[in-house]
Amino acid sequence: MINGEDTVLVPDTGSDERYPIWAPKVAALSLRSVLSVRLQANGTALGVLQLSNTEPYAFEPDDDAVAHILARHASVALASARQEASLWQAIDARKLVGQAQGILMERFGIDGDKAFTVLRRYSQDNNIKLRDVAQRLIDTRKLPD
Repeated sequence: MINGEDTVLVPDTGSDERYPIWAPKVAALSLRSVLSVRLQANGTALGVLQLSNTEPYAFEPDDDAVAHILARHASVALASARQEASLWQAIDARKLVGQAQGILMERFGIDGDKAFTVLRRYSQDNNIKLRDVAQRLIDTRKLPD
């Protein structure tokens, strides 16, 4: 958000002097009033809900309250979507590691724990993410150089 504020109201982009580069460009787009509210969850900034109007001084105190309610709902939705995406990435990574373990188990006659130890050690020794080591092993049938 601009200057770290949670809410920024620009009542008239045609006359606002706080943002001498941004305001005239926005006014040229026929957007005369802008109300911006930070989207955040768990202390993490997720984005900005930005409302605009073609009329100057279009936003009233009630509009600010409604924008904050909308921002809270949008923040929850964004945080949930990010968490879900992260969980799916973790599941995909776990599948890759499992497949790579299977390749090592079959090839070298070792158990799953030993295969995981080999993958993890290779990952650490070569500073390569475990997921990437597993993917390369699956693709090439050998550990990366």
